[in-house]
Amino acid sequence: MKPRLLDLFCCEGGAGMGYSRAGFDVVGVDIDPQPRYPFEFIQADAVELLADADFLDGFDAIHASPPCQAYANVTLWRGDQSDHPDLVPPVLALLEAQDRPWIVENVEGAPIRPDYILCGSQFGLRIRRHRWFQTSWQGYSLLPACQHRTTDLPFMHKGERAFADALGGTWMTNRGGRQAIPPAYTEFLGGLLIEQLARAAA
Repeated sequence: MKPRLLDLFCCEGGAGMGYSRAGFDVVGVDIDPQPRYPFEFIQADAVELLADADFLDGFDAIHASPPCQAYANVTLWRGDQSDHPDLVPPVLALLEAQDRPWIVENVEGAPIRPDYILCGSQFGLRIRRHRWFQTSWQGYSLLPACQHRTTDLPFMHKGERAFADALGGTWMTNRGGRQAIPPAYTEFLGGLLIEQLARAAA
């Protein structure tokens, strides 16, 4: 039987797809409907479910991607970061109370410990998308440093479809790709999560 992973703030499933490829049975949670999410989906408040011990008993590991707009530089171009909810601190507090392995993801500069800093170029992707990941086991990365190329795609609204496809989100809408984690990132991290579960079971 596959281990079960709870994918919180799942959006259209970039993170979930990577974890599925790594060997997890994935269940996504988002407060908004996500008809393109490719796995089992629950429409609910992710923070409320993260505080529900009985619900969490059905899962072996947790991934959380709280909204990044409160920290993202792109928010400054279009508005005010303070207009957006800051869910990282309460999510981290709830995760740190868990007895199962977890990963939380956000943009550079968010108030999380960057155990892993991942970039598309580390996985052969033609995109520029750095993301930080904090883990319950305080891991560290031995991946080679990112190497940006002139042919890499930065995110641009006029090129949303090409960007979504290049990050590996061919099933997503343009908006979904704009917000997604490339599945390659969480396929890599999912392998590490499975190692943590194996150590705990030994």
